[in-house]
Amino acid sequence: MTTSHTPVDQLLQLTGQTAIVTGGAMGIGYGIASRLAEAGANVVVADVDATAADRAARQLADAGYEATAVPVDVADEAEVQRMVATTIARYGTIDTLVNNAGIYPNMLVMRMAAADFARVVGVNLTSVFLCTKHVAEHMIERGGVGRIINVTSIDALHPSSAGLAHYDASKHGVWGFTKNIALELAPHRIWVNAIAPGGIATPGVAAAQAGAQLPAGVDMAAMVEAFTARIPMRRIGEPDDIAKAALFLASELSSYMTGSQIVVDGGVLLT
Repeated sequence: MTTSHTPVDQLLQLTGQTAIVTGGAMGIGYGIASRLAEAGANVVVADVDATAADRAARQLADAGYEATAVPVDVADEAEVQRMVATTIARYGTIDTLVNNAGIYPNMLVMRMAAADFARVVGVNLTSVFLCTKHVAEHMIERGGVGRIINVTSIDALHPSSAGLAHYDASKHGVWGFTKNIALELAPHRIWVNAIAPGGIATPGVAAAQAGAQLPAGVDMAAMVEAFTARIPMRRIGEPDDIAKAALFLASELSSYMTGSQIVVDGGVLLT
């Protein structure tokens, strides 16, 4: 069986498609939303922070792109269903889902309550199940074809520091979910892949570092400096480093990929 040949200038073309980016108001999410919009997609900036989502959508619109803000708690099934319905009502279809929303409050297990663990798992893992389920239902109902991109972390492969046990558990879960749901959805021509970012400079990371619970005698600035020194590329990543990988997975460039995870970490896992 042969496939049609897509001209190079059309491989990254997403015109007429619609993408939902959860946690899309800032950081990695906004970077992804910007790249998908630049490629021609209608972008839904879905975020728990309604004000930030509105601001992000306006910034994209001011740049000449089509974008809509949808406030949503991705750990709440009713809100996820509303997000999906709102997107379909406005744009008629959903072609790409980027499960990017995530939290990473640094907290040692010995100081962690069950509610703290459950909250991180709810936002980081349960949300991926909920958003994938309801978006995939729509994709299947319309006859199949679609792309789901899950943002994991290098912590899905190797822990980066103490204080992130709940986060690491959730990201391992997202990677496992990605592989299994890729099997389930492949017959419907829905491709499911993941991106594992390394250290990325975002407002969320800065806030997490500022409020981190560290073992006695551990200095956060020294930790960050040591982490950066371990990166073969000798720099912390930028949101656009992840956004370009997401554009690859959302486009025809990744037409024969599903159940895969792309590590974007400057080479840090090599060390």
